[in-house]
Amino acid sequence: MMIREAPPLGGSPILRQRWSEVTFLHWQVDPAMVAPLLPEGCRPDTLNGSTWVGLIAFQMSQSSFFGGPRIPWLGDFPEVNVRLYSVDAHGRRGVVFLSLEASHLIPVLTARLAFGLPYQWASMKIGQRDGQIAYKTKRHGRPDAASHIIVKPVADPAASVALAADPLATFLTARWGFHETHRGRTIYSRNHHEPWPLQPAELVYLDDGLLAAAGFEGLADRVPDSVMYASDVTTVFAAPRQPALARQPRPSAIWTSAPSA
Repeated sequence: MMIREAPPLGGSPILRQRWSEVTFLHWQVDPAMVAPLLPEGCRPDTLNGSTWVGLIAFQMSQSSFFGGPRIPWLGDFPEVNVRLYSVDAHGRRGVVFLSLEASHLIPVLTARLAFGLPYQWASMKIGQRDGQIAYKTKRHGRPDAASHIIVKPVADPAASVALAADPLATFLTARWGFHETHRGRTIYSRNHHEPWPLQPAELVYLDDGLLAAAGFEGLADRVPDSVMYASDVTTVFAAPRQPALARQPRPSAIWTSAPSA
């Protein structure tokens, strides 16, 4: 059963970040589509027989390591990621990142080295006007891996209360960790933050190539099955854990089709 509030971190925090202006776009897909892309020892996490592909955009800020001071400039940048939903043999639920676009090169290289995360260096910006939030990104060296998202959060307290009790919203946002293949092992890194202050949102515009670059050709042509927004949370991460699992090559995934929600 998914829980909306984070369990104890289970270790000393090594990284703290603030995530703000967070937009969640999600598409419902057949679990067989994503299974080949998951680390060894993980399987697609499902709700009512389906799993989901997420396109998540936000502003990262106030980053600090091991309880130290905040890192100016280097710890403050936009991010857009493509992610899947996983569960391992120990029953630990998490996300698997297929790509993470970031605008500062040093954090990109650090995250690749420390966690094996597939960060990509990109030109990015976030802007706000007339109640709408726009995110733009273009990966350096691969112009087709780009995305332009515009959403309008809906200020409806009753709808936000309903989202807080919605099993799908909880499934998509209350994950509390990520799985990744790093140095030949599947790692699991826990995180902790307050429950997301979720709001419904309207998708105003989407022109995306990141989903196709991650192996889901044509998925962005479908209207997302879920669009949500959250103002901000403060997140802490614990050191990764490494179950003794051998690395297996990831077969290529081929996108076909899946029913809409």
